[in-house]
Amino acid sequence: MLVKENKLSFLLIFALLLISVCANAAERSEIQVTSVGVIGNSQIDQDYILSVVKTKPGGTLERDNVQTDVEAIYNQGFFSFVDVDIRPEGGGVGVMFSVQENPIIESINFTGNTMYTSEQLMTEVFSQAGTVFNRQFFRNDLDRIQERYHNDGYVMVRVSDVQIQGGNIYVTILEPQVGDIIVQGNVKTETKVIRREIKLKRGDIFNVIHFRHQLGKLQGLGYFEDVNVAFDVPEDDGKTVDVILTVKEKRTASVGLNLAYGTESGLSGGLTYSDTNLWGRGYRFEIGFSEGDEASYWTTLSSPYMDAHTYGWRVGVRYRSYEDRYYYRRGIRQFEYDEKSIMGYVGIGKKFQNEEWSWFLTLRNEKTEYDDIHNAIPGYFDELTMWDGTNQTVELSLTWDKRDEYSPYPKGFVWDTNFEQSVKALGGEYEYLKYWTQARFYMSLNHVLTGAFDIGSMWTDENPLLFAARLRIGSTSKEEIPAYARYSLGGMNTLRGFSSRSFEGTNMYMGNFEIRVPVASMLSIVGFYDIGNADDTMDWDDYHDNFGIGARIKTPFGSMRVDYAKGEEENRTYFGFGEMF
Repeated sequence: MLVKENKLSFLLIFALLLISVCANAAERSEIQVTSVGVIGNSQIDQDYILSVVKTKPGGTLERDNVQTDVEAIYNQGFFSFVDVDIRPEGGGVGVMFSVQENPIIESINFTGNTMYTSEQLMTEVFSQAGTVFNRQFFRNDLDRIQERYHNDGYVMVRVSDVQIQGGNIYVTILEPQVGDIIVQGNVKTETKVIRREIKLKRGDIFNVIHFRHQLGKLQGLGYFEDVNVAFDVPEDDGKTVDVILTVKEKRTASVGLNLAYGTESGLSGGLTYSDTNLWGRGYRFEIGFSEGDEASYWTTLSSPYMDAHTYGWRVGVRYRSYEDRYYYRRGIRQFEYDEKSIMGYVGIGKKFQNEEWSWFLTLRNEKTEYDDIHNAIPGYFDELTMWDGTNQTVELSLTWDKRDEYSPYPKGFVWDTNFEQSVKALGGEYEYLKYWTQARFYMSLNHVLTGAFDIGSMWTDENPLLFAARLRIGSTSKEEIPAYARYSLGGMNTLRGFSSRSFEGTNMYMGNFEIRVPVASMLSIVGFYDIGNADDTMDWDDYHDNFGIGARIKTPFGSMRVDYAKGEEENRTYFGFGEMF
């Protein structure tokens, strides 16, 4: 620029100056600087300008220093032109820097910005109207604008042009939009099943944070061994970016072995066949059985994906039988009995526009039979067999899910509210309303222990020390409902220190609390406490509780679960798969 152009003229001036002062400096080897000044400035103080100058009055004139001074003044950013004039003065030379100030800012204007308003961008700008334009300051302003975009995930956004017209500054923001979204490598899985997990659409401003979350959800489906992403910017078009997804599919069908052990129910086991991506449409299919004192046979087919425009659905049939099952009332064993039931169901649901909220409606038909009542204690009363028959129910579930679906561990909370109406109009024999609500909460405790322990070597952000809690409360519209429809507590999925269905009634409350402690990549230890009661009255003072310890071991069949619970009268051990909640 002008600074570089001045170098040649400066050398010429410097040479002429040496000749002109040669006679007066014959006996001296150095040229002394008698004065240093600035002309052409009206807004910028002379002392501020000269603060970066090495050439000082009384010092020696050095060519390299003077040239450096010109560049330093220019680099202050306030000037469009900087020159220097060196003239003989009082036995030495006077150095006068000539500057031309940048215009005073009248306005700063943004174009191309859609993610943020111009007012929002101006909060990142220190340069203001009424001040002299400074190139360095404004470059920092533009860096802060770009940093704001990048921190919010818009990493492809850039400032494409800056024009200065008098005192008006025009800044052009380029926000690249999503062009084509190309899916390749899928043979079995339908492209629409993949695309619905990637919420990007043509014309969206690309956001890497949102895309990373969507990509994590796609990988979490379990359909693919690998998912690779590439980006392509069409030639001569910096305004759009094409997204290319390349997937490598894996087998989604599997055969599973189920084993479980309960202190009361004994050993049971069975087989399941499942496919989590049936026909490549994202359907889930399962058929299986388990044998033992508690035997089950079932088959289910579902389409779990749903959003504000897509319905999820499920259908299924289950046959279940119990032999020598204990019947409890208020924690007291009354007798043993056998039970058989067959149930069919169909359900459909959808998310609201705010997709944290969803609803699901399920129709059920269940027929139950009781027989072979035996080992009754003297004075028992029969309130079981009177409930033989068919029950038709309509259940509405409302869910508010605030969990982070992209987190590698459960994080956040989910709240369910359910209404189950039994109706005779659909062929059932009973009529009642049953309603309950449940909240589950999951929170990492790593931050609580930071500083007290070296948690980095023990628990990572991907596998943290975790607090988990479940709270449930429910009631009914009638004092008496069928035995199989009553709330019941006890067993490996509710109160672990008690027998299955130890407590039954038309009202219920329960709390489960766990501390899940990773000790290795494949092993976690769990400490737990359970409390609650089910009865025909809601007596908060009449509760039952237990505590215990468990282990979770990751296996090819899923997370194996072992719990040892200490109840009020006896201790119980459970063996199964998966977390309790």
